[in-house]
Amino acid sequence: MATLTYVYADSTAVLGPLATYAEPHCYDLCAAHSERLTAPRGWEVVRLAPDPDTLGPSSDDLEALANAVREAARPVSETSAPALEVGRRGHLRVLRDPDR
Repeated sequence: MATLTYVYADSTAVLGPLATYAEPHCYDLCAAHSERLTAPRGWEVVRLAPDPDTLGPSSDDLEALANAVREAARPVSETSAPALEVGRRGHLRVLRDPDR
């Protein structure tokens, strides 16, 4: 996987490591499409090779995973009221704080 970023002012397409957040003119590509990427005539393609040491999960990734597992394993309190959905946007939900 790689992220393709267009820099229109420089007529450059940059193909680099998968981005951690979305930005304008950025597109995530699978390995097959990133290998076959071509740019319009007159454009330059810059391919940034990722650092092999950073390809694995970081300590932050592992800590976040451990915290998620702990949270999922925590028993649900019988006294807490279920959160009420007050809005929705696509797959995201807005929940009302049950304590308010």
